[in-house]
Amino acid sequence: MADRPADAPLDALRARIASARLGPEAQERGTVTAIADGLAQVAGLPGAGLMETLRFPGGLRGFVLSLEEDTLHAAFLDAATGISAGASVQRGGAVLSVPVGDALLGRIVDPLGRPLDDLPPPEAEAHLPAERPAPAIIDRDFVSEPMETGVLVVDSMFAIGHGQRELIVGERQTGKTALAVDALIHQSRAGTVCVYVAIGQRMAAVRRVIEAVRRHGDMARCIFVVAEPASAPGLRWLAPFSATSIAEHFRDAGQKVLIVHDDLTRHAATHRELALLARQPPGREAYPGDIFFLHARLLERAGKLSVQQGGGAITALPIAEIEAGNLSAYIPTNLISIADGQIVTSAALFAANQRPAVDIGLSVSRVGGKAQPATLKAVAGRLRLDYAQFLEMRMFSRFGGFGDAATAARRVRGERIAALLAQDRFAPLPLAAQVALLAALEAGLLDAADPAALPALKARLPGLIAADPALASLASVSGPLDDALRAAAVALVRSALGQP
Repeated sequence: MADRPADAPLDALRARIASARLGPEAQERGTVTAIADGLAQVAGLPGAGLMETLRFPGGLRGFVLSLEEDTLHAAFLDAATGISAGASVQRGGAVLSVPVGDALLGRIVDPLGRPLDDLPPPEAEAHLPAERPAPAIIDRDFVSEPMETGVLVVDSMFAIGHGQRELIVGERQTGKTALAVDALIHQSRAGTVCVYVAIGQRMAAVRRVIEAVRRHGDMARCIFVVAEPASAPGLRWLAPFSATSIAEHFRDAGQKVLIVHDDLTRHAATHRELALLARQPPGREAYPGDIFFLHARLLERAGKLSVQQGGGAITALPIAEIEAGNLSAYIPTNLISIADGQIVTSAALFAANQRPAVDIGLSVSRVGGKAQPATLKAVAGRLRLDYAQFLEMRMFSRFGGFGDAATAARRVRGERIAALLAQDRFAPLPLAAQVALLAALEAGLLDAADPAALPALKARLPGLIAADPALASLASVSGPLDDALRAAAVALVRSALGQP
């Protein structure tokens, strides 16, 4: 019998038929026994595991949030419309994962990677589980490389390094998000991959952040993961974990990543909401007992990898909100103990128009000088002490004046420091300009300057330094600041101020 002529489409179809698995397939199905706001209690799925995906009628998806002896609690990833007790539930057979890859750069997506910017879905290079174990200690390296924020009060007194976890905490409307976004904008210009995750934030506020990055930063180096306030609680709960998995893709490729969690107070409230619906025993402030572990395992995924692991790093800036200045509340104290330091914003300073409103007495970086450029460290040694003394003296001077010359000189110096640390939004100061300004302050050059003239000086100085090749090297000097370079920086500031 003659061979049949080749037919590529028909041959491909025959191959698919030959490879098809015929016969019975085992499927595990359960039943919804109770349903609450965004949460379902399911019985009959003994083989399901934590974070496993589940399929509900109508194409709805969920994931296993907690396991009981005979039942499990599943959080919905979509609005649970049309689901009631008795509905059938099928195991997805896989752990909940999110798409990752370079195609997400410049995009606005939800925690499942679905587009929110009216563009086609991004093409994923791979999928990573939303929850992954943190790198082992042996796979990590010391945090020693500076991560400049461009904000003088942070870079000079609370230096942050690549791989650090620095909490930003304060009352509402005190500039917490503004501080994080300024750092994100500055780092995006430096080529760092930046991930901003909004957890239940008002969409108007999220749009302002995106527009600020689009205008002042490098949008092509940023990813926005947005869980809207009206989205399912499970989606809001998932948001920081998904964003961290997206960041880990770039870290594992040897890149540096900055991730901003805005904010974990709302995330804790979402976790409490789901836990109470699942009848978990409430503890302090009605939070479940695993709330510390929840945020610990999230923030522990940030860090710097060793050279053998590619040398990538994830720097985390989680944000938390407090009420009436109460730093001893449950969630803030949890996050303070987990993070490597905290930047505390002050409502009093914010109301006094001292912005960024950073409280230098309560703020700290536990990495600090080890991740600070040597040139900046050489001129910022006494800055915090001098400013703290000025703030204390200003508070007591309301009860009566201090007439001695030493106190008057300290007040004059403190006023110049306050003017120097005040900084407009979206106006980052390069490292060289920060070093020059603090060198001039240390030399007493700014004591005779009008504090009102310092904002204009800060705006002009980066251009003047860039035009002078000798001073432009301030940003790249790895060793201590030598006397010749310090003198040249002071001379440039003197010339810019018009002093003889």
